Amino acid sequence: MGRQHLSTIIIAICFDGNLVVERVLGGEVAVVDLRAVAEHYHRDRFPELPPLRYTRSVPELDRDFCRAVARHFDQAPEFALGAHGAALYQVLQQEDLRQYQAIQHAGVEVRPWRGAGQPYRDSATLIEQVTRTGTLWLYLTRSGHGPGTADERHPMLGDAGVVVDGEPLCHNDILRVVHDLFGHVALGAGFGPRGEFAATHGHRSLYPRAVWPVLFTEQIGQICWFFFGDHLSGPGEPGRLPPARRPYPKQKVFLYPQSFLAWFERSFTPKEADARRAW
Repeated sequence: MGRQHLSTIIIAICFDGNLVVERVLGGEVAVVDLRAVAEHYHRDRFPELPPLRYTRSVPELDRDFCRAVARHFDQAPEFALGAHGAALYQVLQQEDLRQYQAIQHAGVEVRPWRGAGQPYRDSATLIEQVTRTGTLWLYLTRSGHGPGTADERHPMLGDAGVVVDGEPLCHNDILRVVHDLFGHVALGAGFGPRGEFAATHGHRSLYPRAVWPVLFTEQIGQICWFFFGDHLSGPGEPGRLPPARRPYPKQKVFLYPQSFLAWFERSFTPKEADARRAW
């Protein structure tokens, strides 16, 4: 594989926020459009559903909602996962691996980041560099995951059975890859709360509805705590720090009540949010 990439010419262009990467291999040109990859994946994975038009919806940012989600996250137990929740996490892991394989087959390369700090300073850098190079540098879970359930109980810390450049990836690594590519790069969504909401809202359409509550905890719950948690309000607290220097939330394993998921859906206008994909 290494020798093949040495002889690869990569031409990257961006049309309307879509990742389009042309790899010239032996005179053949393959074009990668992540939105098209998402739409084809959805068609093959869910043939019983209408065709998906993979576009970004922009939410209204309801700060009361964000604070309520963050407060619930704070008050939730560190680990509350019964048999039903454990089964949902297993489905999430399987779906993430399916999407990871689709990304690989499309020609996007994933590499583990072993440098100092984060591989991308902001979402614009992520989108530009992936678009230009066709490569995603993965910020490894072992380099930054947050305190809390950092043991074998956390389902996302288990071995995903994928090794890249000698680096065994866990399930949380795989989730980061598919979220960054299908959520941020394909949809042009930023790293702020509105961008993260848009990335999750769009990307969730590639999952069975049953696992959307797990995605809510893993993504919306954590992002609301990060940007709107009560820990940010006091003088001298992390809220005084820029986002790049704020702490990660505790890695809790629980499911939110359905009322929070419905509230999230109301953040998107009826025109933008397809009713058949309601939480």
